[in-house]
Formats: sequence, structure tokens, C-alpha cells
Amino acid sequence: MKLYEYLAKGIFRTEGIPLPEGGVAQTPEEALAIAKDIGYPVAIKSQVLAGGRGKAGGIAFANNEMEVINESARILGSELKGLRVGQVLIEEKLKIDKEYYVSITVDNFIKKPIILASSQGGVDIEDVSEEYIVKKVVDMEVGVYPYLGREIARKMGIKGELMNQFSSLVIKMYDLFRKYEAELVEINPLVRSGDKLIALDARLNVDDDALYRHQDLPRIVEGEEWEIKAKALGLSYVQLDGDIAVMANGAGITMATLDLLAIFGGKPANFLDAGGGAAVEPMAKALSLLNDTKPKVIFINIFGGITRCDDVARAIIEVRKSTDFSAPLVIRLTGTREEEAIQLLQENSLSAYKSMEEAARKAVALSKPSSGCSGGR
Repeated sequence: MKLYEYLAKGIFRTEGIPLPEGGVAQTPEEALAIAKDIGYPVAIKSQVLAGGRGKAGGIAFANNEMEVINESARILGSELKGLRVGQVLIEEKLKIDKEYYVSITVDNFIKKPIILASSQGGVDIEDVSEEYIVKKVVDMEVGVYPYLGREIARKMGIKGELMNQFSSLVIKMYDLFRKYEAELVEINPLVRSGDKLIALDARLNVDDDALYRHQDLPRIVEGEEWEIKAKALGLSYVQLDGDIAVMANGAGITMATLDLLAIFGGKPANFLDAGGGAAVEPMAKALSLLNDTKPKVIFINIFGGITRCDDVARAIIEVRKSTDFSAPLVIRLTGTREEEAIQLLQENSLSAYKSMEEAARKAVALSKPSSGCSGGR
């Protein structure tokens, strides 16, 4: 379960992690009252469970009362990555001298916690070159002690008193990680502002299977809108943070599709398994659902077995005729009734790839701002 930034920061604050001053508002009037209390300038941050808020227009800055009213009014009630913004976090705007990244998560391969840190903060860790990433596996029998934090800080180029601050921060993050049985504790960016390290952003994802032991935590449902709709259609769906919507048939091929997109530099927006025997109507509904999430690209990857390729083609054609697609389609079809499917698509000015790799590369290319492409193959 993911927590909103303001809720994560509330927990971080109880652990003694340094944070900007701020408060959460549901109306422009509440935002103004908080801004007056903090003092200008302030940051206005949309509270949705999605990354990339700044690029999507979900973060603004204000230097006076009018700007607070106008920007908070613009953000509140707007839709950001398919999610409605119901709250904004008003915080003091810090002077930023340097941005870092630090997180604690679980390495599922070795079944141990791992600390990830980088001197290149403020961007997705996936976009940071390997040479700038520090990784330290945590021995759970030993835990995290100051020497480990200092070693990580040294490799990040953090020196002097800031090294001690960083070491203390990592210990507090690990204590929080253990206390809340988290899947992820992340600060991005962790900023140096003058002679202090401050967590400018905060993420806390708690293991769903451990929630019954944490009755004090709020149950967050935002971001589950599409999961609920998909469940009603009998589909397996998980929302992710990317911009390439994915539909495949079977958990294995869906996971392989996500991995392939990531290998080619893309970011999947979801996991959607349409199942092994989905008929035309459920497939059409699944496509409509993907279109509603407003991705940059929709990638359909079907290996026809029980699911016939011509049924998939009919579903695509049906939705395309009745729906205004906001994103280009990339289609890969192979297997049962493949030739019939290709003929149907061609009759409707569409085409399909046979190679999964080739289709994935095309989907990634279309998702990049510089591609300037539209449509399928």
C-alpha cells in the first residue's frame, strides 16, 4: 500500500527525519492560510499516488497570496495521470544547493533489505547511471550502524558534518522500514540546503500482507480506481508509474512484456493480464479501460492460444471505431488465427508485428517526446 506524500512525511517526522515546514489543504483558502503561516515563497504539491508530478504540472511555486490562490485552484480538482487531485501539500520553498537520492527496499533475489543511494537526486533512480549508484545490502542480524551510513556518504561525496547527518538519516530510515514492514522507504530528492540535509519528498510503501498489524495506518484507495474497474471485468490489473499501457494474455507474457519495455528504456503504465480465453467484449472493455488511463502508447501483446488472434483484432477494431483513442496503438499478434487477424486489421488501416522485440522497441520509441510519431505500425 502506497501512502500519500503528506502521510509519509508525517511518519517520517515522528522518526526525526528533517522535513520542510508545511501542511495539507483541500481548498485554495486552506492553502492560503498555511502559506501565510509558513511565509513565502512556498511550493504547492498535488497529492496523488503517481510519480512525475512536476513534469505533469502537479507542482507549482507561489511568491504571494494571489499566486497561492490561483495555483492551488488550478491543481485542486484537476486530473493528473488519470487521478483526481483532492489535496495539495503547501511547503516552504527551500534553497537547494545539491540533490541526492536514498532509499531502502527489498532485494527479492537475495531476500534482504538493500540501501540505494546516489549523488544524482531529483530524477528516477532508473535514469541514473550505474556509476553514480551506491548499493549496500543490509545484514538483518546486524542492522544499520553509523559506520555504514558514513561509508555510503563518503562514496556519494558527502563530507564533514553532513556525513554524520546522512548516517543518522539512514539509521532512521531503516528503523522506519522495519517498524512499518515496508516494501520501500524513499527520499527523492534529499537536498542539501545550507548546512542541513532535508527530505524534500517522501515515499512509504507498506507490505499489504502486514497491514493487519498496522491498524493505525490509513487505508489508501486512490490509484485503485482502474484495479476496481478491471476486477469487475474479470481482468488482472496493477497500476504502475510509467506511460506505456500494456495488455497481454497470461501473467507470464505480461511480465515478459514489462521487462522487455524496461530493457529498451520504456516505462510500463500498468500490468494487465486479459486472460487466456478473453472474448471480444471483455477484450474491448479492457482496451477502453487502458485508453481511459491516458497513456502515451498502448501496447497490445497477444500470443494466440485459447485467445484467438482474430477475436483480439475484432475487439481492437470495435473499440477504435467507438472510442477516440488518445494514444497510438502498437499491436503484436501471433498464434491461433493469426492470418485472419492480420487481414482484419489491414482492412481497417491497422497492422501488427509478429516479433515481440520489434513491437516493444516501437512502443518505447513512440513514448519518447522526440519521436513525433503517431499511430501503430
